[in-house]
Amino acid sequence: MRITVQVKPGSKKPGIEKKKDCWVIRVRERPVENLANLAVIQAIAQELGVPRSQVKILQGNTSKTKVVEVPD
Repeated sequence: MRITVQVKPGSKKPGIEKKKDCWVIRVRERPVENLANLAVIQAIAQELGVPRSQVKILQGNTSKTKVVEVPD
């Protein structure tokens, strides 16, 4: 399954908001040294109940909009 994600780094209140066309993920980490991407992977893995190793960022590694792949 592929999910389009919009990341809000540096948020005071982390969380996931599922919209019709994408997920908005708020993380506390800043986009420094890949910390925000790791937090996004962790949040998606927890939300879907899968291991972090199965969540992969396919597109947008340095962008706020990402395409993430998770096995069905």
